[in-house]
Amino acid sequence: MSNVEKSHLLTAKQMAEFAVNGFLQIADLVPQELNEAVHAEQQNWQGRGHYWQESSVIREVFELPQVKGILQSLVGQAPVYDHSALHVVRPQYHKAQEYHADSVIDTRPFGFDIQAFYFSHDTPAIMGPTLILPGSHLHNGVNTSSIGRYKNIIGQRKLESKAGTIGFLHHAIWHCAQPNYTDDTRYVFKLRLRPGQQQRSLFNTDDYKGPEVAQVFRNMHAWVGNDARLNQIAAAKLYRFLCGDDHVDFSFEKVLGRMGL
Repeated sequence: MSNVEKSHLLTAKQMAEFAVNGFLQIADLVPQELNEAVHAEQQNWQGRGHYWQESSVIREVFELPQVKGILQSLVGQAPVYDHSALHVVRPQYHKAQEYHADSVIDTRPFGFDIQAFYFSHDTPAIMGPTLILPGSHLHNGVNTSSIGRYKNIIGQRKLESKAGTIGFLHHAIWHCAQPNYTDDTRYVFKLRLRPGQQQRSLFNTDDYKGPEVAQVFRNMHAWVGNDARLNQIAAAKLYRFLCGDDHVDFSFEKVLGRMGL
């Protein structure tokens, strides 16, 4: 992946939102003409072979400079392909997936893979867009479907999307497909990439200690309950790593600095 212009990189505020929530959902990344080409191909795809390798239009989506800039901000200029899948929910399919995280326990203290979820067509809530739980990426130790018994958690969010939207998800975030109550097939393409370099200072670090960033860290996730402050501190640690500054401190009551961390 070649280097991109600075204007295509994530801003400090966006990176803070990723650290806190474990995802970014960005609309209007892909031109409508390309969305329509991908959607038409997906509708005719027979499920044989490997979609990512055989489809030139899906690779064209991820060669767009605005998409490459986001990926570069998260996993660097030379990310490593892990896997991909074209996920399909048929019309009037009324069963939901269980909550799961896509990885077994990860031993990296701060490093992460990125899962890009691309929607080639409008995907309203009734059509079954992916359901995620913001902030769940900070709970290490989740092994795939060990969280499948949990349902209807406060703060969970469906990735309702217009065509051309891509969600960029931390690999550890809890997520699941939803029922499709429409007469149309729902498609989402998932691409997982591993970092090709240390994930520090890869984004546009202008104003990375600014007030907009501080405001992001004031948001706590209600579903965590009494551990909300611990979740917030974990997010502040992740952001510190991503900034490449081991002293920036947006933790609750500056606890990292007070503890000499």
